[in-house]
Amino acid sequence: MMHTRKISVVGLGYVGLPVAVAFGKHGRVVGFDISPTRIAELKDGHDRTREVRRSELAEADILFSSDPKDLKTADFHIVAVPTPVDHAKRPDLGALLSASEIVGRELKVGDIVVYESTVYPGATEEACVPVLERHCGLRSGRDFFVGYSPERINPGDTEHTFTAITKVVSGQDPKTLETVAEVYGSVVRAGVHRAPSIKVAEAAKVIENTQRDLNISLMNELALIFNRMGIDTRDVLDASGSKWNFLPFDPGLVGGHCIGVDPYYLTHKAQVLGYIPQVILAGRSINDGMGTYIAGQVIKHLIHAGGSVKGSTVTVLGFTFKENVPDLRNTRVIDIVTELRDYAVNVQVTDPLADRAEARETCGIDLLPEEALAPADAVVFAVPHHDYVAKGWQAVVPLLRDGRGVVVDVKAKLPREHCPPGVRLWRL
Repeated sequence: MMHTRKISVVGLGYVGLPVAVAFGKHGRVVGFDISPTRIAELKDGHDRTREVRRSELAEADILFSSDPKDLKTADFHIVAVPTPVDHAKRPDLGALLSASEIVGRELKVGDIVVYESTVYPGATEEACVPVLERHCGLRSGRDFFVGYSPERINPGDTEHTFTAITKVVSGQDPKTLETVAEVYGSVVRAGVHRAPSIKVAEAAKVIENTQRDLNISLMNELALIFNRMGIDTRDVLDASGSKWNFLPFDPGLVGGHCIGVDPYYLTHKAQVLGYIPQVILAGRSINDGMGTYIAGQVIKHLIHAGGSVKGSTVTVLGFTFKENVPDLRNTRVIDIVTELRDYAVNVQVTDPLADRAEARETCGIDLLPEEALAPADAVVFAVPHHDYVAKGWQAVVPLLRDGRGVVVDVKAKLPREHCPPGVRLWRL
């Protein structure tokens, strides 16, 4: 598909940067971010998220800028900023509304604004459009137009990339929808799916991750049950997985910017409308409690191993929200650390990919290099980064005091049959 639109991307994080690069390979793009540091890094060819290689940045024609005035040169604005939840699990639209204000001040007649950030159904038209109108003095649907195309970026996934995933698109009227479809269709080789309304596209996004969240919560609840029965959950899943239609989900920590967050956007809107969700919130409750449960198992096995809990040392291996990414957003490994510290345990955390300054600033955690770790009474193998998995037991045993102690393998990545003598292994 061909189009004549001039693109800007507002927010150059895990979502926005791959979008800007994809369009930048076909023409000039304005890449805007409020962080001068981020802009400077990208101009230097460095992406701290590791989603885009230096060579890809060099290939793309992107004007990296933190000056909102540069947005005036574009007429198709893609907003891709974070939409987290606050401490009370309520949607936090602060960054989205701030981005709307920035874009609104630069809007011109005929411009189109497309939101990619995850929101509850109705947020684009109810929350964002009034901000745009207030700051541009123009009328939505007459002078400028809006659309919604939910992001589907999976951090660390080199197969399901922006251009390889079918793009859901929507617009406030049929003409806008076609323009949005043409623009995205020009770079997304997997094609586009035209949603009949903006609300439908918004809802599609939140239920994609709500469905995954519920399936994982079922696996986590089964793990809680099977542990009481003395049954290894992975053995059960291997047996059940031999049936052709058994869905392959695993138990574990559920964090990150999508699966651990999006369901709260849907439940928030449902509660505003007078409906109290039960299944979705039950699943969230189970998943949110897994870090505390895992920490409890560490304490239990330390006691059974004959060790003292108070003053013992536990090393947590991996701190990002998932494997093979530096992303710390909503990492639930912090729940394990916090709970263990409540037992007066000395907890030390290491992660080869996570940024130490970010971990300290956002989580209050001082990440240590492996060579600085004290011998541990227990190791929690929390995040199976590729290098850890490749080393197997050699990534874990040297961290234990005299090679003996408790190992908690959250994702069951260590071969059980090779468990060394003197190691007490538990896996979720």
